[in-house]
Amino acid sequence: MTVSGTASASRTAPRPASRRATRRREASIGLLFVLPVLLFFVAFRFGPAIAGALLGFTDYQPGADTSWTGLDNFRRMTEDPLFWRALRTTLLYSVLAVPLSILAALAMALLVRRAFRGVKLFRSIFFLPVVTSLVLAGILFTWIFSAGGPWSSVMGAIGLPGQAWLSDTTLVIPALVVVAVWTRFGYGMLILLARLQDIPRELEEAALTDGANAWQRFRHIVLPELRPALFFLAVIETTVSFQVFDTVYVMTGGGPANASYMVVFQIYDQAFRYFDFGYASAIGVALFVMTMVVAVIQRLTVGRDR
Repeated sequence: MTVSGTASASRTAPRPASRRATRRREASIGLLFVLPVLLFFVAFRFGPAIAGALLGFTDYQPGADTSWTGLDNFRRMTEDPLFWRALRTTLLYSVLAVPLSILAALAMALLVRRAFRGVKLFRSIFFLPVVTSLVLAGILFTWIFSAGGPWSSVMGAIGLPGQAWLSDTTLVIPALVVVAVWTRFGYGMLILLARLQDIPRELEEAALTDGANAWQRFRHIVLPELRPALFFLAVIETTVSFQVFDTVYVMTGGGPANASYMVVFQIYDQAFRYFDFGYASAIGVALFVMTMVVAVIQRLTVGRDR
C-alpha cells in the first residue's frame, strides 16, 4: 500500500523541466502586462535625452531649417570664453558645496543617531529643507543676504563687513554654497542615518572596552561602514551641483558680472534666450560627459573597496 502510494505521488509530482517552463511562462505573462508602461517609461525617459544629444550635432533653431553640423558646436564650445568661465564657476561651486553638504549631513546624522527625547522632532526639522521649494528657498535667502538683511546685520554686529553678499563678485559663490548646504544636507543625513543604525553596537562597545576614544571608534569602525553611503552621496551631490540652476536663476541671474554664471545657466541662455538649441545641446552633452568622468573618479577613490 505504501509503495503504491509513493509511486502514485512520484507520477503526479511536477518534473523540474515542467516547473522551469511554468516559471518562464509566468514571467512572460508578467512582462507582457508591464510592457506598455515600460515602453512608455523608456520613450519619455531616454527619448528626450537621445534627441537632445543628437541636437548637439545640428544647427537647430525654431522656425528655421535644421542642418547637420557635426562637431562644429563642440569646436565653438572650446573657443567660447564664457563657457570656460561658467565651467570654472561650476567647478568652484561644486568643490565647496559637495564636501560641506556631506560633512553637514554626517554631523547631523551622528547628532540624531542615538535615541533621546525629541529626536524624531529634530530629524523632521533637519529634513524639512529638502522638501522646501528651491524657488522659495532662493527668495528667502535673497532677503537674508541682502543689504540690511539678517546676515549683514550679524556680520556688522561681530565687526565684519555687512555688505550684500549677492552683489559682491567674491562672496556670491559662498552665499550660493550656504543655500546648497541648507537645502541638501537633510537628504544626506537620512541616507547616513539609515546606514549608521545598521552598524552593530557590539563593535563600538568592544572598542570602548579596549580603551578606544570617540575619534578612534569613528575612524576605525564607523567611517569604514559608511564608505558605500558616502560614495553614493558624493555622486548624487556632485551631479546636483553640476546641474544647479533654480537658486542661481532666482537669487543672482548669473550675476554680478557673471560671477555666478554656471554651465546649466548658459544652457538655459543659449536655448531660451538666443534660441540656439544646437549649441545648448552640445553644452549639455559636454556636461553629461564631465559628470560621468567625475563619477568614475569618485568610484575609484571613495567607492573603492579597501
